[in-house]
Amino acid sequence: MALIELENITKYYGMGDTSFKALDDVSLTISRGDFVAITGTSGSGKSTLMNMLGLLDTQSTGTYRLDGTPVNTIPEHKLSHIRNREIGFIFQSFNLIPSLTAFENVELPLIYRGVGKEERRFLCEKSLERVGVLHRRSHKPSEMSGGQQQRVAIARAIAAAPSIILADEPTGNLDSKSGTEVMRILYELNEQGKTIIIITHDEKIAENSRRVIRISDGKLT
Repeated sequence: MALIELENITKYYGMGDTSFKALDDVSLTISRGDFVAITGTSGSGKSTLMNMLGLLDTQSTGTYRLDGTPVNTIPEHKLSHIRNREIGFIFQSFNLIPSLTAFENVELPLIYRGVGKEERRFLCEKSLERVGVLHRRSHKPSEMSGGQQQRVAIARAIAAAPSIILADEPTGNLDSKSGTEVMRILYELNEQGKTIIIITHDEKIAENSRRVIRISDGKLT
């Protein structure tokens, strides 16, 4: 069974004459353990598609099945639970909280999940070590390089061991060396069984993915 199935998904924003079709009859299947790059120009619909996949937005028409279950039949509190436990998000802008240390940034989502203090410490240290920034655990974002901040963001995304990792332009704000290192971490996570979905405009990253999905004007091409 496919992990993710999109069937004839359409997404409209606005109403009436101001309505805009961001996704146009999109059908897509992603298997568990896949490594998928979604690529397209600015305004092509790739970010809308990522928000849909990450349960951050809902379709106007069509069906989204996650592990065989239509998403629109899942109550909101259960969707929130799935987002917290099954999906890890990595953003181009890192989205770290400036006033918190690296450790505290990774810990915060675990606090929201109700994870106990000792387990939180173990998970945080394990994920920071896994991405090579445990030695920066007490540093705030302003005291770290962009590459280090993105590693902390990855540590935050993987601390709860989600099965799906959604990365939106994860190397977009990084130099080539840091970007290569971030991609190496994502490849390793994929080898360990994680399903990786990357939104990117970088053709080199796309070419090194198992699958490339190209989107233009809301349609898969």
